Amino acid sequence: MSKLDELIKKLCPNGIEIVKFKDKCKYIRGITYNKSQEATSDDSLPWKVFRANNITLSSNTLNFDDVKLVNRKVKVKPEQLLKREDILICAGSGSKEHIGKVAYITKDMDYTFGGFMAVIRCEEKLNSRFLFHILTSCSFSNYLSFALNSTTINNLNSSVMNNFTFPLPPLEVQSEIVRILDNFTELTAELTAELTARQKQYDYYRKQLLEHPKNECEMVAIADLGKWSGGKTPSTANKEFWNNGTIPWISSKDMKASTLEDTEDHLTEMVLTEGNMTLLPEGTVAIVTRSGILKHTLPVAYVPFRTTVNQDIKVLVVKNGISSRYAFHVLQAYSEDIRNFTKKQGGTVDSLDFQRVLAYEIPVPALEIQDRLVNLLDKFDALCNDLNIGLPAEIEARQKQYEYYRDKLLTFQPAG
Repeated sequence: MSKLDELIKKLCPNGIEIVKFKDKCKYIRGITYNKSQEATSDDSLPWKVFRANNITLSSNTLNFDDVKLVNRKVKVKPEQLLKREDILICAGSGSKEHIGKVAYITKDMDYTFGGFMAVIRCEEKLNSRFLFHILTSCSFSNYLSFALNSTTINNLNSSVMNNFTFPLPPLEVQSEIVRILDNFTELTAELTAELTARQKQYDYYRKQLLEHPKNECEMVAIADLGKWSGGKTPSTANKEFWNNGTIPWISSKDMKASTLEDTEDHLTEMVLTEGNMTLLPEGTVAIVTRSGILKHTLPVAYVPFRTTVNQDIKVLVVKNGISSRYAFHVLQAYSEDIRNFTKKQGGTVDSLDFQRVLAYEIPVPALEIQDRLVNLLDKFDALCNDLNIGLPAEIEARQKQYEYYRDKLLTFQPAG
């Protein structure tokens, strides 16, 4: 019998109490401000504000990419500064995948959080790390799917949170469950850090390979790699364009992998005739030209299947003498330079000046050398990104293992 089994048998012989969120937690919404109150790093001691995109969805951890700054004229209450053992949660977003996503705060921080965010603080008999694991589980996500309405911006307000119920074993049991689950998350974090280091190493050597003097490259404008085209969003009111569709339709949310396997949304054959959409051939290269993700990343992906795209994506069909895989590798290698050179200033949505993108020059050697470079770079790319091999596969396996044991350990026989 494990230590956890012994604790449950000793301390919970009659089952586990089920409690309401409102009876064990405080739910504090973040600050509100307008565009004119945003600040720059040059301003005197601006408030640093976390928002939804500062929670990394895949790992429920904080990232510090594009932290918003606002001036000190914005009122911030003491309770709206992050403290050790807080749980930061996304309470409002146009993106359903962000709603309810959480990050655990490990130390007091000179950061606040925006109005679409909230902080959860627990009473003494509730281990906040225990609650964090519950809020990453399927029980909470299933609750949200029923509790939230289908409006464009979902609002995870206090009334929704207050009615969430969860099991509350004694603190000793909570602590043992936290210890077990944290062992899984720590191992995953170590593997992720190693993969991040390997990806940085790959990025560096890829650029060195592409610029090697023996390649005898000429500098070619991106426009001269082949034909670029974009797409659009067919009318969502016309269900015949969407229902039971089989044609992939790429939008920004699909551009998370270096080589796409499929898309979230699909269109019907009708859009090719009545919707005036173009079906692009397999072996294209896609980039995002309009999306919030352009604040910190320019996604580039290879598309091995026939597809359509929306208005935020541009797709390259290479010409003779250009390898599509080489075009993918070189555009990905120079993506940060391209983003910095072509990103538009201002505007409500981040976007690229595509004419400047087309004018950007990259090294292109003879086709024979392109193929040799592709052969080598594909192997590196697989080691860093292929979920079937190496570290990505190990991280995926550990995450599934964590999710299995989390849901198993957090399922109790209720008291009574």
